[in-house]
Amino acid sequence: MKFLQTVTAFLLPLAALAAKKPSTDKFADYRSQQLSAAAPLKLDDNEYSKLTSSPRDYSVAVLLTALEARFGCAICHEFQPEWDLLGKSWAKGDKKQESRLVMGTLDFVNGQRTFQSLQLTTAPVLLYFPPTTGPDAKPDTQPLRFDFTTGVIAAEPVHTWLARHVAGPTPPLSRPVNYVKIITTTVAILGTITAFTVAAPYVLPILQSRNLWAAISLIAVLLFTSGHMFNHIRKVPYVAGDGKGGISYFAGGFQNQFGLETQIVAAMYAILAFATISLALKVPRMTDPRAQGVATLAWGLVMFAMYSYLLSTFRIKNGGYPFWLPPF
Repeated sequence: MKFLQTVTAFLLPLAALAAKKPSTDKFADYRSQQLSAAAPLKLDDNEYSKLTSSPRDYSVAVLLTALEARFGCAICHEFQPEWDLLGKSWAKGDKKQESRLVMGTLDFVNGQRTFQSLQLTTAPVLLYFPPTTGPDAKPDTQPLRFDFTTGVIAAEPVHTWLARHVAGPTPPLSRPVNYVKIITTTVAILGTITAFTVAAPYVLPILQSRNLWAAISLIAVLLFTSGHMFNHIRKVPYVAGDGKGGISYFAGGFQNQFGLETQIVAAMYAILAFATISLALKVPRMTDPRAQGVATLAWGLVMFAMYSYLLSTFRIKNGGYPFWLPPF
């Protein structure tokens, strides 16, 4: 009996030491859970309190998010795969446990009490808790907060932010190889090369056509000389009232212009250009003298009428302009 009492008295201190789990066992427990889940730990209010409670000789990074559809948090859904990727990379890359970082995720559905205690009204929020004991302990126990207001949804900026605060060596972020993207890009490139090879005999003569590039150049000249860039920069109205119940198509003065005015001027320039090209190129090639004379007279009348209308619109812009042509 006396022997049993002696043995019991000797074993009591050992039992007390065994019952008192050191913080290193606590970190190892969380570490094993994170490795088995291959992602940040899923937390609730109680687990969050235990994980972030003092004393602790490890650091904690917790993402507070709201993933249910009723909350309408688009950035939460966009960042969640990046956060899982970061947790998986960190757990597998830190094999020697040198960074001593535990990562977790607390959804609003499972952590309403925590959200209320932290007075959080938005999500996601990333908090980093430094160690409270050990050589890397920080005097300020308040968590650090990562700012999502810049719209950051990638894992790389968050990894850089954590690496800046974690005391130990940090593992690199490793993304899995996106074979679907590689195959899609390869097929798209090969398809483009094949389509170009097949269509080249038909497309190249068109692209090398002098008439095509002349037409494109003429359209560009007409577009920009008529005031398209002025309208684009000044954001001018399309038309305006004349104060008498009617509509003004032309704005007075050289610093004012309407959108419809630009289109009318471009149409006049186009008709004049087409008439000039016809008189210079088409009419001389006619073999019938009578048809050639009729075409010359017709295109000459078109040019005369268009120049007359152009001068009349110019007098609207500049009331002191003295020249005009009939019938306008």
